This record gives sequence, C-alpha cells and structure tokens, in this order.
Amino acid sequence: MAASELFTRYIWLVDTIYRAGAISRQEINRRWADSVYNVNGESEIPHRTFHRHKEAVKQLFGIEIVCDHGGDRLYRIANAEEMAQDGLRSWLLNSFSINSLLQESRNLRGRILFEEVSSGDRFLTTFIEAMRDNKRVLITHRSFSRQAAVTTELEPLCLKLSRQRWYLLANRLPERDMRVYGLDRISNVETTQSTFALPRYFDAEAIFSQSVGVMLNPNPELVSLRVKGLDRDYLRTLPVHHSQKEVERTDEASVFTYYVRPTYDFIQKLLSFGANVEVLKPQWLRQRIKSIIAETGRLYAD
Repeated sequence: MAASELFTRYIWLVDTIYRAGAISRQEINRRWADSVYNVNGESEIPHRTFHRHKEAVKQLFGIEIVCDHGGDRLYRIANAEEMAQDGLRSWLLNSFSINSLLQESRNLRGRILFEEVSSGDRFLTTFIEAMRDNKRVLITHRSFSRQAAVTTELEPLCLKLSRQRWYLLANRLPERDMRVYGLDRISNVETTQSTFALPRYFDAEAIFSQSVGVMLNPNPELVSLRVKGLDRDYLRTLPVHHSQKEVERTDEASVFTYYVRPTYDFIQKLLSFGANVEVLKPQWLRQRIKSIIAETGRLYAD
C-alpha cells in the first residue's frame, strides 16, 4: 500500500472517532465500507490492520485511540481535549473533514475555496517517514540567493506550514547547525539508511514560539505598535503573534505589544497595515520601517 494511501487511512480513522466522540468497531467498519477513501471496496478494516493503524496514529501524531472496556467496547480519543488545542492537529483534521464532505457533496466543490499550497508538498510523505524513523536524508536544494542547486545531508527535525509554504527544520551535516529549508525549493529527496538521535529535549513549538513565520533570527525583543482605525479590531480577532497584548486603548488608537523576533515576515505583516500601524519601539525597527516606506515612496515619485 502506498504511503500516501496509508496516511489518508490514519487521518480518516482519527477524524471518524473524533467526530463520533465514542464509536464501536462495527460502526467504524460500516463507515469505512461507505467511505470515499475506501478505494479497494473493503467491507471492513481487519482486526490486526485496525490495531496497526492505532499504533501508527500514536507514533505519527501523538493521538491515542483507546477502548472503553465496557459492554459496548467503544473507541475514543484519549487526549481529545489536548488535540483540539493543538494547532497542527486541529488544522489537519479540519482540512480532512472538509475534504471528506466535498468528496461526498460534489455540488459544493465550486463554492468552497482554499488557498493553494506550493508544490513542495510532494515531499511531505518522504520527510514524515524519515522523521518517524529518525533517518537522515539527502536533499537537492536551491535557495533564492543562489543560482546553483546544492546537495546536503540533513537530520529532519520537524515540518512547519507558513504562508502557504511547507518548511523543514533540520540539522545540516556535518556541522549539525539548525537550518530551515523551503520544500518548494527542493528538487530531490533521498532517504538514507543512516539514523540519528532526536535531541532529548527537542521542542519544535518552543523553537518557533517567538517567531512570526519560520525565521529564527534575530533575537526576540519587545515591540510596541500604535494601531488606529478598523485594524485594531482586526488585530483583536486575529493577533499577529500569540504574545500580543493591548496595553493602551483610546477612542483614536490602541497600543499593542509583542515579545517576538522582528523577522522579515513580521516586518512585511506590519507594512501590510499601511498608515494604520506605527512602530513605537524598538527604535531600530521604527527606522527600518521608515526607510522601507521612504524607498517605496521614491519609486512612485513623479
């Protein structure tokens, strides 16, 4: 069975149990028999296959499927509340659920629109399997700043989706320095037989927690913004970063603070608000925004 088909089955199983709350094996089999993802027309998920899927789901996603050993022997997600608060797992399940509904309700296909993700997603399965098995990979990668592609050996640590692009966080060999690679700039991937040990206290969420986007430089610092107009409501409902705090509020404007890395992505986000956002501090960031606006103004000077 192809890896992509297995991955789909795993997500289908989690989604089915999660939406049901608690469900019997008989009902799982009935729904699988009717599923659009059951391309082989199976009448059930065999007992041993079901338990292999359960174990794979636990290893890949940290989602534990358990059985309540009562009279009905119902299956449920043991850590459902934790899963609902996890951004990636919630996104994965929601995306799958919507896709399932679209498959079953073809008349809605032209009425629910999604943003496209770049072509790098074709390597997702390869990287997920390499991370699962802690195997090193050889990638052929060309950055935007280079003309020629470079082949590099990596220890894949995590995947992150940001602004419609997939990125890989990995240790680059032989230096073992941590780098971020855009999957859409990778032209080839080979999984090696060499294994590596994941750092004991590796925490991908903590690594990116102070970033907007995927860049890990510069160091985080306190950023203060004055925001006016309707963009105040926009920021209240969709914060730029989880550290956002509204520390002052008047009829004309609000002041928001962030403890964040002022990355390229962060600066681009601030510029997207135009004249409704003013950087108060740090001073170097205020000057950087001022320089970008001045340079842009010269482009449009008559």
